[in-house]
Amino acid sequence: MTAAVPTIPTKAYLIGGGIASLSSAVYMIRHANMNPKDIEIFENLKVTGGSMDASGDHKKAYLMRGGRMFDQEAYTCLFDLLSEIPSIYNEGKSCKDDIFEFSVQIPTDAHARLIEEGCVKADASKLGVSLVDNARFGELLVMPENLIQGRGINDYFTDAFFESNFWYCMRSTFAFQPWHSLIEFKRYCLRFMHEVPKLFNLGGVWRSPFNQYDSVIKPTTMWLEERGVIFHFDTEVTSLDFQVTDAERSVYRIHMNKNGVPQTIDVAKTDLVFTTLGSLTAASSVGDMNTPPAPVEQTVAEMDPTWKLWNDISKRQPDFGRPEVFSRDMNASKFESFSVTCYNDTFMKRYIEWSGNQPGSGALVTFKHSKWGMSIVVPHQPHFANQPENVHVFWGYGLFPDEVGNFVKKPMRDCTGAEIMTEVLSMLQFDAEMSDILEHCT
Repeated sequence: MTAAVPTIPTKAYLIGGGIASLSSAVYMIRHANMNPKDIEIFENLKVTGGSMDASGDHKKAYLMRGGRMFDQEAYTCLFDLLSEIPSIYNEGKSCKDDIFEFSVQIPTDAHARLIEEGCVKADASKLGVSLVDNARFGELLVMPENLIQGRGINDYFTDAFFESNFWYCMRSTFAFQPWHSLIEFKRYCLRFMHEVPKLFNLGGVWRSPFNQYDSVIKPTTMWLEERGVIFHFDTEVTSLDFQVTDAERSVYRIHMNKNGVPQTIDVAKTDLVFTTLGSLTAASSVGDMNTPPAPVEQTVAEMDPTWKLWNDISKRQPDFGRPEVFSRDMNASKFESFSVTCYNDTFMKRYIEWSGNQPGSGALVTFKHSKWGMSIVVPHQPHFANQPENVHVFWGYGLFPDEVGNFVKKPMRDCTGAEIMTEVLSMLQFDAEMSDILEHCT
């Protein structure tokens, strides 16, 4: 395509340093011929990536708040973006090439997708949805959204649906809860309908060679920085001033605190303002092997910069959505994740023997009977670009951190890293190796 050169001076201000702002900046440079030095990105953290984060080293241990699975069909926009970003690991390749070649080399074929009580591998290919719920599912896919506005998933399906293998696969893949939005559930089902035949082994899943920060965020950020895009870190945008007429609505001023100092930017009529609203990992706290993560109160969560800005915008411009629908009850949406760094190979050897999967080929392992709603992911090693060969990492999460564990008789939210690891190893029945693994992991 041929990009038009802007004929009038234009600056672009992007609020939030996650994948939405980074990709917007790339497209403005590549397809709108904007001068990169006229693009500014504001991020309240010290690093780009938002929820697509991963950090650490083998000395201090590795940390990631989440991981993402791709597929070839549904992520065309991401792959289009990454086709224009050079790989920082393979000369002459793009980041898209890295993902495609890696996913072909190490295909996903989970042999331990769902686990029953007693560490028994379930036959996840038997989805177990009743005729009644099958009929309701089909009806849902063609039902207009205005007819299900405000309804939860559990307002629509029978109780038996939430005991089916289909539900456990969907819940663990997309972090759904029964009370979550039925509309959102429908949208995900439509977007990933082609993956239903492969839910049992996640055979359609594609992955990046390293974690998504190293494989996606870091090279994209480097590409933008090399071209002169301006990044402002430790910068919280607090509000936007709007000018509204019968014909149009525009932002004319941005208010922010940069390193704690209040500042404003006047926005010209020809300028562009983009903002990311809300965050999957807002109000996070981090624990360690000996300390649980600090509790987060509802009032603190609502003061997270991403949600606070959306609240401010919606008060001024009500048609910008209702953030309280998503943020007013933290307990209905919170989850707890954990990152494990192993300094010997005891866990990995035992996991390979038990699961029948090499690291990176198995995707999610979900414990159906876990009171914490726990799943783990053992990725291909190394999972971090700076990870030594003799260090191994894996990741997991619990959807019900307020519940008491099956083996550790405490709510997950009150557990140390050692206690969470004890629950994981007990679920896997790695009792003989437990002391050795605990001694050599963090």
